[in-house]
Amino acid sequence: MKLTDFKFDTEGLNIPEFGAEPRDSAKLMVIDRNKKTITHEVFADIHKYFNKGDCLVYNNTKVFPARLKGRKEKTDAYIEVFLLRELQPENMLWDVLVEPARKIRIGNKLYFGDELVAEVVDNTTSRGRTIRFLYDGPNEELYEKLDAVGEMPMPPYISREPVANDKHRYQTIFAKERGAVAAPTATMHFTPELVDKLTQKGVLMAPVTLHIGWGTFRAVEVEDLTKHRMDSEYFFISEETSELINQVRLSKTNKVVAGGTTAVRAIESSITASGLLKPAVGWTDKFIYPPYDFKLTEGLITNFHQPESTLLMLAAAFCDFDFLMHAYDEARKNDYRFLSFGDAMLII
Repeated sequence: MKLTDFKFDTEGLNIPEFGAEPRDSAKLMVIDRNKKTITHEVFADIHKYFNKGDCLVYNNTKVFPARLKGRKEKTDAYIEVFLLRELQPENMLWDVLVEPARKIRIGNKLYFGDELVAEVVDNTTSRGRTIRFLYDGPNEELYEKLDAVGEMPMPPYISREPVANDKHRYQTIFAKERGAVAAPTATMHFTPELVDKLTQKGVLMAPVTLHIGWGTFRAVEVEDLTKHRMDSEYFFISEETSELINQVRLSKTNKVVAGGTTAVRAIESSITASGLLKPAVGWTDKFIYPPYDFKLTEGLITNFHQPESTLLMLAAAFCDFDFLMHAYDEARKNDYRFLSFGDAMLII
């Protein structure tokens, strides 16, 4: 398939600026790949589609307030810094994007609030820089200061300014491991009460970590999808999670359901020769698009995505492309909400 195959008209789409409240009141479209059926539900009822012994894989990454507003030394000019990833915690080095890039040079000191100072130590791209925080204290204290002065990194199609509640709402209830600049939005619909229903039913919960980078919003710029390269993202799969997922996969009677495209990419990035999951820690640039032979994923929870996005391509690889596009048409007709703060689909 080619890039333009994934193009569709976005005029009139319902793209919300805030998430549904409560979280699990979002709509849920259930797609049966084999029967070619579509059922309209509420996310709070997703537990009906799980059986005892099934496994839900979720991404426990935590979004941090990555957008910093500050001033440049001497000129006092206004600047913005977007933290992409921590390069060397021991040296407080970060890979960042800066605005206005033309005015931020190697050696400049950048001031954020009253206590936080960083120095530009390298140019990486036209907008990219490496900065070092000049902080005399442990990293945990630095993180606390970043949390205090930083704003949550809203997706680029969200036009509003960040608000205080975003630090809670643009986050899943599973968030534990700090490191993402975008939320695994499919699992933002879960509540503690819904998780309790699943666990009481005997559904197994398997955490993985994949720190979502800004590349999740980067446009695909090549018509030939084989030439597209994903940005590398850090991921971690524990031995306990591997054993749990393999146990379910080998049972032949239960299914492994991925909570979001990032959970899929994590587990599909670490497969043994026999098609099972192995523990892993490192970086993945796994790009999944049609056709793709899924080794572990047997069900997928995901949101409704942008045209020509890598997220849409992954969903199309899991669900017949034509039927998925039919489902998107149904979503439009039924006023489903699209993108990060939108509604969800369960593909089984």
